[in-house]
Amino acid sequence: MFVQEEKIFAGKVLRLHICASDGAEWLEEATEDTSVEQLKERCLKQCAHGSLEDPKSVTQHKLIHAASKRVLSDAKTIAEENVQDHDVLLLVRRRAPSPLPKMADVSAEEKKKQEQKAPDRDAIARATAGLPSCNMDRAVVQTSLRDFQTELRKILLSLIEVAQKLLALSPGAVELFTKANAMLDEDEEERVDETALRQLTEMGFPESRAVKALRLNHMSVPQAMEWLIEHADDPAIDTPLPGPPSPGTTGAEASAEAAAGSSEDDEEARDELTEIFKKIRRKRAFRADARAVISLMEMGFDEKEVMDALRVSNNQQSAACEWLLGDRKPSPEELDKGIDPNSPLFQAILDNPVVQLGLTNPKTLLAFEDMLENPLNSTQWMNDPETGPVMLQISRIFQTMNRT
Repeated sequence: MFVQEEKIFAGKVLRLHICASDGAEWLEEATEDTSVEQLKERCLKQCAHGSLEDPKSVTQHKLIHAASKRVLSDAKTIAEENVQDHDVLLLVRRRAPSPLPKMADVSAEEKKKQEQKAPDRDAIARATAGLPSCNMDRAVVQTSLRDFQTELRKILLSLIEVAQKLLALSPGAVELFTKANAMLDEDEEERVDETALRQLTEMGFPESRAVKALRLNHMSVPQAMEWLIEHADDPAIDTPLPGPPSPGTTGAEASAEAAAGSSEDDEEARDELTEIFKKIRRKRAFRADARAVISLMEMGFDEKEVMDALRVSNNQQSAACEWLLGDRKPSPEELDKGIDPNSPLFQAILDNPVVQLGLTNPKTLLAFEDMLENPLNSTQWMNDPETGPVMLQISRIFQTMNRT
C-alpha cells in the first residue's frame, strides 16, 4: 500500500471552531504545523469575505484566540501559538488605519492653532502702545476683596475695647468683670467642642481620651487625633487633667477688689477694672503647639521666628511655614491692631442694635477674647444663643460692606 510522505510526517490534526464577524460558524481541521497565515487563507476561502484572488484580503484579516483574547501571529504555527483541539478562533477584519492628513488640512490646522494662541509680551506691548498709562495699586485691589477671617481679628480687638468701656459704665462694673473672670475659669477646663468630640468618638476613640486630647490641643481635631495615636500605648493616657484652681481664692480677691472699688473714687475703680481686664487677657495668652515648634525649628528657624509664625497662623504648622518662607505679612505687631474706628465698616457694626445689646453682656466679651486667641472656637460661639446673634450680624454687615 502506498502512503504519501506528507501524511506520514504530518502533525496531530486539530478540529478548530471558527467564528466569522458576520455570524458564520464552521469546523476547520488543521495540523499542528500549519501556520496561522495558511489557516487564515483557508478560512477566507470558506467564508464570503475574500479569496486568494485578492492578496490584500489575507493581510486585512486576523485570527483571535477567543479564550486568551490574543491576536495570533501570521508567522507562527498553530502549535507555537499554543492552540489546542476544539479551541474557538475569531476571524475578523483588521481596523483600517486612519488616513494621513493632506497638506492643505495640516496647513489649515496649524493656522487655526496660531489664531487661537495667546499673544506674547511683545504682541501685547504693540497692541497697547497707544493707550494712556494707568498705574493701579494692586494692593488696593486685593484689599478691597477682604477675607472675613482675616479682618475678624481686627474687628474683635476694637469691639473688645468698646465692650470694656460699656461694661465699665454700668453700676455693677466690678461685679460684671469679676463674673467674666469667673466664667473664664470655668470654661477654660469645662468647655469642649461637641462637634470635635463627636468626630473623634466616631473614629473609635474613647470619649474620656478624646476630651483630654481636645483640651491639650486647643480643640483642634487633627492635632488631637495625632496626640491620641502617639499616646495610645502611654500608661498615663487615661489620667485626668488637673482641675481648675479653687474658686474660693479668686472670689475672695474679687470681693476685696470690689470693696476697695466701692470705697474709692471713680477713677480708681476704673483702674481696678483695667487690672481685672488684664487678668482676663493673660489667661488667653497664646500657647504655641509644642510639636509644631520642634518641627519648624528643625528646619533651621530660630524659636522667636517660629513663635511669631505660629501666632500669626493660629498654630497651623503648614501656614506658619509658608509665612516664614514668604514676605512674613501680617507681622505679629499687626495682630494687636484693631480696625480703624472711623471706618464705615466699624461704624455700621456699632450702629447695629443687636451688636449694641450684645456688647453690654459680659459673655460677649468672653466670647470675643476666646475667639481672638482660639479661632477654632468660633463655631461654638456662633451656635451660642447669647453670642451667636451678635456674630451673625457682624458677619452679615462685613459681607454687605465688602460687596459694595
